[in-house]
This record gives sequence, C-alpha cells and structure tokens, in this order.
Amino acid sequence: MPLRYDLPYDGACAVELRHLRYFVAIAETGSLTFAAEKRLNTAQPSLSRQIRDLEQEVGVQLLIRSPHGTELTTAGRAFLDHARLSLSQAEAAGEAARRAAQPTRPTFSIGFLTGQEVDWLPHAPGILRDQLPEIEIRVSSGFSTNLADDLQRGKIDVAFLRREPKPDLEYRLVRKEPLVVILPSDHPLAANEAIDPRDFTKKTFIGISDIAPVLRAAIRDYLRRSGVEIIAALEVDNFAMAMSLVISTGGLALLPVSIQGYLPPSITSRPLAGEQPTVDLVIGYHRANSSPLLKKFLSGIDGLADRIYNQARAER
Repeated sequence: MPLRYDLPYDGACAVELRHLRYFVAIAETGSLTFAAEKRLNTAQPSLSRQIRDLEQEVGVQLLIRSPHGTELTTAGRAFLDHARLSLSQAEAAGEAARRAAQPTRPTFSIGFLTGQEVDWLPHAPGILRDQLPEIEIRVSSGFSTNLADDLQRGKIDVAFLRREPKPDLEYRLVRKEPLVVILPSDHPLAANEAIDPRDFTKKTFIGISDIAPVLRAAIRDYLRRSGVEIIAALEVDNFAMAMSLVISTGGLALLPVSIQGYLPPSITSRPLAGEQPTVDLVIGYHRANSSPLLKKFLSGIDGLADRIYNQARAER
C-alpha cells in the first residue's frame, strides 16, 4: 500500500509522497518536460496526470502551464515549503528505519547545482574509487541556496554551488564560469562572433530571479560596469525556463557557460564582446564536517577540475 502523508489544507487530504516529489521537481526545474526526463525518469503525460490528481486532492491550482514554462501559483508557492518539509521528514523516517534494520554503512552525499551534473557527475565519485566497495554515495541536485541550506543542516557532505553567504560554510573555488549570451539560432545577433552588451537595450532581455541571488548579482554588476541600463522583460529561475522563454519570446539571456550542454538546435550561445564576466563555481562544505571521506574528496578536486575543463577546451 502506498505511503500517504496527511497535509493540513482546508481539512485533511490524503496526498501520496510521490505526488509531492513530482511537484517539487517541477517547481525546481520550471518545466514538466525537464522534470520528467532529467529528474524523475518518467513520461510527461504520466507526470501531468499525477499533478492533476494532486491539485484535485488539495483543491486548488498549484501550477500554471504556459508556453513560457511551468510556474507556481500563489497557492503553489505556499504549498512548496510544506511539500519539501514533508519529503524531508519522510526521508528522515526512512533513513532511521534503514539504519535500525542493518549495520551502518558509511555514506557520502554530493549535491550539484542544476546544470553542473553534466560535467561533474560522471567523474566526481571516482575520487573515492578506493572506498566505493565499502561506502554508499548519494547524489542530489537543486538550487544553490537550497544546497547551502542542506550543507548547513548536515544533509549533504559537499556541494558544487555558488558562494552563498552562510557563516558555517567553507568554499573553495573550482572555476570562474564565463557568462554567455543565449539567443534563438535565427536571431540577427546570432551572426556575430561576440555580442556587445549595448545591443541588449533594444531587445527582449530575460533576467534571473532572486531565487539565484549570486548569479543575479553577477549579471547586474556586469551590466552596470558596461554602462548598460536595462530592465528585464521577464525573469527566470532555472535553465529550462530560460530556454523556453528564449524560444517563445525571441529574447536573449545571460547565463553561465554550463548551459551549453542543454541547448537544443533552436538556441545558440555567443560570448560577450570585451570584458568576459564570470560567476564563481565553488565547492562548499560545513567547516565542522570532519569526515575522512570529505578530506579525501577535497584533495582530489583541483586535479579533477583541471582534467574536466582542459578536456572541454580541447573538444572545442
């Protein structure tokens, strides 16, 4: 029988944990398609049906589906925090049960800022290859701010993220990630080898919402240094939403170069003319974490970063 969790919304309603997991995945990726294919390994029609069932149980619309992506309603934003808490509590309960049922096996948890899995996930666990037969490696992905919160709570051991202002965390620079312009492949500016930021002013500019404050600040600082005053026509939370809006509006956006691994043929990227702005990709961990696995992992990061990014340059 499926595990259910009763949520206090206008009377008790039985909502299955899988519904909450699906809802959170869509909220974090901003796309039914992206959530289905990249996070949940399920078919989009099935995912849409599960969300309809969830909204029917709760009694309100949680998501707005449009050509611009999938966005949270006001009710959906309120529901999201409770959904995350419910999943976290269920995960903790399951973990406690597993620990009680079998001898403790050392675990090492790695978090990835969404978009970084392409470069890092195939290689990062290999740093601990000598220990792999005796340990369990767990992997998660999400927004940088959420990863920082998970590090603080001890939910994960290490994360590839932005330099979030958290007093208990230590950061090591992995890469200064260049920002690039993404735009429709048939956009007039796509014919340029590099794009001048002054060309943004007469185009639809897609900005970054405050759910990614470090990236948002890096873009704003760059535009200010370039003498460009621009108000974003729309703001996005994630890569999937950015690509959807670029296609639907014919606009352009500034995003980290890691997005290039996700671009469809209808979207291209170009470097910026002049100054090459960057945003730091760091590896973060809690300063109180004394795990020998963490120490070994950190010792291998610099060499692995060199191999990953040197190989990427060679392939270009």
